[in-house]
Formats: sequence, structure tokens, C-alpha cells
Amino acid sequence: MPHDALPARFDDVEALESFMTAPSPALVADLDRAPGDVLVLGVGGKMGPTLARMARRALPGRRVIGVARFTDPTLPATLRAHGIEPLACDLLDRAAIERLRDATPTATNVVFMAGHKFGASGNPSLTWAMNVGVPAMVAEAFRDRRIVAFSTACVYPFVDTAGPGAAESLGAVPPPGDYAWSCVGRERMFEHGSRTWGTPGRLVRLSYAIDMRYGVLRDVADAVFHGRPLDLSMGWADVIWQGDANEQALRLLAHCTTPASPINVTGPAHTSIRALALEFGTRFGRTPVFVGSEASTAWLVDTAEAQRLFGTPRVPLAAMIDWVADWVARGGASLGRPTHFETRDGTY
Repeated sequence: MPHDALPARFDDVEALESFMTAPSPALVADLDRAPGDVLVLGVGGKMGPTLARMARRALPGRRVIGVARFTDPTLPATLRAHGIEPLACDLLDRAAIERLRDATPTATNVVFMAGHKFGASGNPSLTWAMNVGVPAMVAEAFRDRRIVAFSTACVYPFVDTAGPGAAESLGAVPPPGDYAWSCVGRERMFEHGSRTWGTPGRLVRLSYAIDMRYGVLRDVADAVFHGRPLDLSMGWADVIWQGDANEQALRLLAHCTTPASPINVTGPAHTSIRALALEFGTRFGRTPVFVGSEASTAWLVDTAEAQRLFGTPRVPLAAMIDWVADWVARGGASLGRPTHFETRDGTY
């Protein structure tokens, strides 16, 4: 989509989410090839509500069911308002997963979004239970469905910032840390289930989805706007508009493989943190404060396969920068959940 065909700004959260969840004809066409209802496991995270809403808008004649513990008591009503059926379930409870499976026999499309990252270093047992134990139980219980599971680029080692990024063929051997290694375990459980029972699946190695309320761009913009030092040690990042990331994940329901295989999902080019900060500084009339210097490696991925399947994402980086700058300057809402993109030691 050309930059000049995109909105210049978003007046409020509803305008943002309405644009973000609009399905493209390509999404509708792919979902026509993946019959059945849609079950979103872990709908309560940053991306879950808008992914479910996009699926519902693309599938007016099918059910979309959102599953979470619903620690936010307002979320079920929000989902219902958009035609999504909320179902409460603790995915750490095997019996609850089995009841969920039995209650949703028509949901042949499963999008797995559950996981645990922040606080991983302080509670490693929960991290492994959520990121490895839960996928093992879900893979077994939903063996006769299609499963698209969200993973992360953190399963890769750091790669040279001057190169194309890690391709799917590169081994999943991340730097130390419970979070990254438990994410490798999550992939292994879904791959094992797929090999054992023939479950079609894909593993979405996502790198930094963003909207105005969170993400790498929001973190950098906040630092510049408020005059906070910006650590450059992780000097590059890959980012993608949340709407584009959600759309690609949903379209993968029509592009599953047996055994389940990984695919990198992010923007088409690597993004310099320094350059981002300078762009935001120009817009805010402020000089960024930098500490440290760019390492020669970072978590960066090659999206050639995703671009082959889906083309380039509809929203370019320049539009995202414009939107975030406008939103931050106006005091727009924040989720208050920084990405900690600068972390290099695996401690979250």
C-alpha cells in the first residue's frame, strides 16, 4: 500500500484498531482455503485481541473463539463487542485443555499465542512450563487441527548486522538465557507433535510487531521525547506493523506444512536504532542521548520466504515512524510494556 494512501494519523485507539484489523482480500482468499472456525489460544496478549478481531472481520460466517485466563476482566466484553467468543481456560491445566478441545470441535484452525517472557529470569520454572510444557499439551490435544504457533526471532544466534539476517535454515541456537532456549523448546514440541501425528503447522518467528502503544519504535520515541539515554549496544532491530504481522500469521493457516516448519515474519529491511532516534529527534525538536555503541551483531532475520508467500508488508517503516511520532507527541496511550530490545544477555 503506498505511503500516501495510508492514514496520516490515528485520532484514538478505536481508529487505530479499526484500521489495524481490516482484512485484505488476500487474507479472505487464504482463509477460504482453511475451512473451519478459528481458536486463538492466548488471546489476552498484546497482539491477540486485534488478531482475533481481524479474523472475525475476515470470516463473518464463522466462529472466532478467544481463549485466555482473562486476568484483565474487561477483555471478554471487548471481545464480545467485536463478535469474538471468549472462553476462559488455564492452559497450564491439562484437563482444562482437553475440555477446551472437546468444547470446540469445529475450530479446525488454531493460532497459538500463549507464552511467558518478562520475568523469565526470575521465575524460570514458569517460563519453561508456559513455553514448553503448554505447547506439548496443546500439540497433543489439538493434533487433528491446523496449528500456527507464534515463536520469536530470539531462537536464532546473533548475526552480522551487515548481512541479510538469519534465514529459516540457520540452526536454532540462541545466546544463553531461559527465555530464548524455552522458545526453542516450544518449537520442538510443536514440531514433535506434527511429526508424530501429522499435524499441519507453521512456526511464526516474529521479530518485533509494533503499534502506537508499544514496540521498539515506541520505546525509542519515548526515550527521545523524555530525554532518557538510549542504549545502542543492540544497534539494529527488525520491526513490522502489528496488522501486517497478524495478517501473515492468519494467512499461514492456508500455508501449513507437515512437519510444521518455521517462517520469519518481520519488515523487509533492518532498522538502525540510532537512525530511528535521530528521526524522532527531528520530529520532536530534541537531541537524542546515546550511551554505548553498536555491536557488530544483533537478532536480525531474512524474510525472503515470507515475501515470496505474501509480498512486502503493506505498512512501510516511514509510515510507522510518522504515526508513532504523532502519537507520542500528543500523549497517546501506552501499554506500559517496554520490549527491552537492547538486551543482549538473555535476561528478561
